[in-house]
Amino acid sequence: MRHFLLLSLVMVLALTACQSPKKEAINGENPFFAKYDTPFNVPPFDQIQPEHYIPAMEKGMAAHKQEIEAIINNTEAPTFNNTIIALDDAGKMLSEVMSVYYSLKSAHGTEGVMAIAAEVGKKMSAHGDDISLNPALFAKVEAVYNMRNDIELTGEQLMLLEDTYKGFVRSGVSLADDKKVELRKINTRLSELYNSFSTNVLTETNNFKLVIDNKEDLAGLPESAVLGAAETATEMDMAGKWVFTTQKPSMLPFLSYADKRELREQLYKGYYMRGNNSNELDNKKIIEEIVNLRVQKAHLLGHETYADYVLEDRMAKTSDKVYELLEELWSRAIPVAKKERAAMQAIIDREKGGFELASWDWWYYAEKVRQEKYNLDENEVRPYFELNNVRDGAFDVATKLWGLQFEEITEDFPKPHADAQVFKVTEADGSHKGILYMDWHPRATKKQGAWCGAFRKQSRRGGVDTPPVVTIVCNFSKPVGDLPALLSFDEASTLFHEFGHGLHQLLSDCTYTGLSGTSVPRDFVELPSQIMENWAGDPAVMKEYARHYKTGEVIPDELVTKLKNSGHFNQGFATTEYLAAALLDMNYHTQKEVKPIDVNQFEEDYLAGIGLMPEIISRYKSTYFMHIFASGGYSAGYYSYIWSGVLDADAFEAFKETSLYDQTTALSFRENILERGGTIDAMEMYKNFRGREPKIEALLRQRGLN
Repeated sequence: MRHFLLLSLVMVLALTACQSPKKEAINGENPFFAKYDTPFNVPPFDQIQPEHYIPAMEKGMAAHKQEIEAIINNTEAPTFNNTIIALDDAGKMLSEVMSVYYSLKSAHGTEGVMAIAAEVGKKMSAHGDDISLNPALFAKVEAVYNMRNDIELTGEQLMLLEDTYKGFVRSGVSLADDKKVELRKINTRLSELYNSFSTNVLTETNNFKLVIDNKEDLAGLPESAVLGAAETATEMDMAGKWVFTTQKPSMLPFLSYADKRELREQLYKGYYMRGNNSNELDNKKIIEEIVNLRVQKAHLLGHETYADYVLEDRMAKTSDKVYELLEELWSRAIPVAKKERAAMQAIIDREKGGFELASWDWWYYAEKVRQEKYNLDENEVRPYFELNNVRDGAFDVATKLWGLQFEEITEDFPKPHADAQVFKVTEADGSHKGILYMDWHPRATKKQGAWCGAFRKQSRRGGVDTPPVVTIVCNFSKPVGDLPALLSFDEASTLFHEFGHGLHQLLSDCTYTGLSGTSVPRDFVELPSQIMENWAGDPAVMKEYARHYKTGEVIPDELVTKLKNSGHFNQGFATTEYLAAALLDMNYHTQKEVKPIDVNQFEEDYLAGIGLMPEIISRYKSTYFMHIFASGGYSAGYYSYIWSGVLDADAFEAFKETSLYDQTTALSFRENILERGGTIDAMEMYKNFRGREPKIEALLRQRGLN
């Protein structure tokens, strides 16, 4: 029941909200209490202050409870309209408030926003349980569910009914009262722990600084990295020095090019020791408690492991199927990674380095291998991937595939942050599709990574189409000095990836909010995003958007060829470090009993046991594994990226079998995938597009693992 369990809605990747009903102004000082007087009914971000959230949340909760009581107290027999649709409509004001709060907590977590996070989490957890564990409400839902074969419902209505019913059951509504009390305590405590975990990681990220005051220690670094570090130092009142942080746009160039090995080690350890420093920000005890609480929750809900509970409504269905995929890919990736390691060690030995390759050396020597083997230096490439050009390249692909138009709104317009850009999105005929915010660069108040969410989801009720308001948030390389934001090719691919999530929201064509946009199984949601990365790296597409930021020159054929030839470069490492994290996630969540966990020993023993090379560290060590411990979103689900990778590689071959912009294939992908939201079973959606189930071979070819 994605549509009204608000806590789960707002704490995962695709933050969502419904359009607010018309409300009379009650208190002009709280912008949530009045009808938005804004273009396209976007949130009035410039008016919203931290002190507005709690009163608005409490008012939204009160309204939501009244709506639930109205459903329960309706004296008419339960029907699809007066029960299921009424539930889908309920809680709109609360969703509106919380979509803004949770989005800004991630993208611009100011002191005021973060100060109320624990209180917000507790209240939302209790409110969600009040609804999902309400036996009188469930009795109404169950009555409609039991008559589903005797009433006339569309496919979408039947999916909403089944989704609602199963959501109640999975939430524990059938438990005895004492077990419900226990479940409530677990859910409340988990919300507290998630907040503590994420706050600790953000604080540790902001606390670490590698300060350099000797220019000789910058040897090997590109000009843009040096200028960026100087600007960071100035911002921190250390003018004349250079500061590097564990934000990836700062860290990765340093690890890739800095000649001083001991400084690379210092910076990388600062990154992977976050949350693991035996101080007040240490996350190890938090992880132990989270894992054990999830075991208890799974047992309460009738499952042997938490993974069993999570996977029940995913495409994978069982842990065995997840392990089968991950282990097959692991067996393919490890030999490739070992060859990559040997090539790097050969360079170290040839240079008479006198040491064995370590984890903080990997990027540095991988870059040397790339330059030797492919004559490709990333710094040659960056000038052709200026941020706005890459963005416009993604827009152009969507225009050629589906006729979408993107018009930047440059006049005064409410924004979630001053740095954000905003675009009006329309169909080819000029009809409005939605609003798209894009927020590109790191800041101290923003969590790491890249994501896409929605301040309002698409729906279509009573002939009225409610268009979405979508937000894409990234942490890309910033402009420095006279240089604009010049992206690495990985960052360019990430832009296309998040834009794919945005298209999933913007092109949604569903009746009900609870099923629209990205309301799909977690191991399907990455298909629309990951397939877009294929266009980012296609040589013909690059020739359209990759232009030198100074001259406007199209990227030379020589560079395109080098990029294409190096497409399988370092894929052993990239796949292995990802799989290590996915397998670690599964190992935590296939625990069958509550037990003490020494997090460092647990992680070390498991990863060594599966053969992870010491030169490679899991993409996310446990103490900063935000995907699985900062919320429940990707717990027992980090495998989803590679599961969707099988889908996206196979799906893109449908275009390669015709053409990059084949209109028949594009229309089929739009109608069967992007528009459908969660209105159809995920595998059925895929088969409707592809004509068959996906095959793994395309992914193996894509990564050079075949």
